[in-house]
Amino acid sequence: MNRAVIIIAMLLTCLSLQAAKVKYPGSRLYMFRYTLTDKTATTFSLTEPQQFLSEKSLLRRQRQGLSVDSTDLPVCKQYIEALKVDGTRIVGTSRWQNTVLVASADSLLLEALRLLPMVKSTKCVFVSPDSIDMPDDVRWNVHQDFNRWDSVINDPYGMARPQIEMLGGVRLHEAGFTGQDMTIAILDGGFQNYDRIPAFSGIRIMGVHDFVVPHGEHKSHKTYETHKTQKSYKAAAFHQIDHGTRVLSAMAARAPEVYIGTAPDAAYWLLRCEDPNTEQPVEEDYWTMAAEMADSVGADIINSSLGYHDFDDGRGNYRLQDLDGRTSFISRTASMLARKGIIHCNSAGNSGMGQWKKIGVPADARDILTVGAIDREQRLASFSSIGPSQDGRVKPDIVAQGAPAALISGRGTVVHDMGTSFSTPIVCGLTACLWQALPHLTASEVMQLIRQSANQYNEPTNIYGYGIPDFWKAYASQQKP
Repeated sequence: MNRAVIIIAMLLTCLSLQAAKVKYPGSRLYMFRYTLTDKTATTFSLTEPQQFLSEKSLLRRQRQGLSVDSTDLPVCKQYIEALKVDGTRIVGTSRWQNTVLVASADSLLLEALRLLPMVKSTKCVFVSPDSIDMPDDVRWNVHQDFNRWDSVINDPYGMARPQIEMLGGVRLHEAGFTGQDMTIAILDGGFQNYDRIPAFSGIRIMGVHDFVVPHGEHKSHKTYETHKTQKSYKAAAFHQIDHGTRVLSAMAARAPEVYIGTAPDAAYWLLRCEDPNTEQPVEEDYWTMAAEMADSVGADIINSSLGYHDFDDGRGNYRLQDLDGRTSFISRTASMLARKGIIHCNSAGNSGMGQWKKIGVPADARDILTVGAIDREQRLASFSSIGPSQDGRVKPDIVAQGAPAALISGRGTVVHDMGTSFSTPIVCGLTACLWQALPHLTASEVMQLIRQSANQYNEPTNIYGYGIPDFWKAYASQQKP
């Protein structure tokens, strides 16, 4: 037994004794992120990546000439076990950043774990609030029929036509590219009634997953009495809000003469990683875990209408000088996606009218498409966050209609909503269609082609970025004369 193993054993003995003496508060939950020193104790091998990545994920990389590297290796099980002492619970891990997220009611215990020799650094990323008010009824009734005024007779696109046509998407669809064989992962905060809305009946949902630690575990929260088990809570939480439903509709809905999304034939993963009841740095961990799952199951594109810069109680707030794509935990993850062969579309943010004004994280990430919002007249929406990144990169990359965008709500009705949250999936769906049409291109090449198709590519600004993309132009530019 080497010296490090002996030290770990001694520390775990002490920690177990400490945990046994502590009276747990019960109403508090803490989560710490532990960044580890290495992966030398891994039981996995880069020569057998099929042990930890799906065949679809490996084929995506192979098609783009990308190799599996040490960041793809799972976090060492031995290190995870060392953090799993009496009184702690492993919430999740990040293999790309080699971190472990650990929860406990005892903050002193979590602080003590930083002494373990394989721990490089530690950060408290979550402290549960005293109470959270959440609705009891989160499964609203769904309208089985649209209002008659939502129909546009003899136009299959219905209310969605203007926002798709603005980007040259209708012509791309007419050429037969509607997202077939492409997989999109949506990272969001809730997908209310996605499984009950008639316009979604033909959507190919590959799977759903909830990464948010449910507040129903803590007796101080009012939802504990409503949802008696963790399983029922998680199901309810997944349907608590319809932000993700609206995002999904922009890409996947199919209701002829009322609404057609930008990629109705794509396949979708619905991944909940945003906690709508608190805003804390742990959501960067949830997001990272969701992005890595999207990679491992073989998603081609990620849509994320999420962004951060300040948190509850000021814990972990970012400064403008941090918007370099490398400082924040979430942006470091997002900046890795293209190297894994994934296109990432992220909303620029809605801070344009506030004191912050700038993009948030991970909108500042490198090698992604950051999307701002414009109105029907192609003017920048006043709320749309601006760039550039702190290191001078053009942000947003492009803009699309989001002031307002036509969408389908969690009640199954056509609505018009404002936000870069909704300009982003319009772009994301058409990105899937373009990549379907040009499968020989890499993720980075497709993103650059989209930028080059935009109407301000030669004169970008920190307001419109490269401008309004033209997906038909992008496709046509790759066709031989």
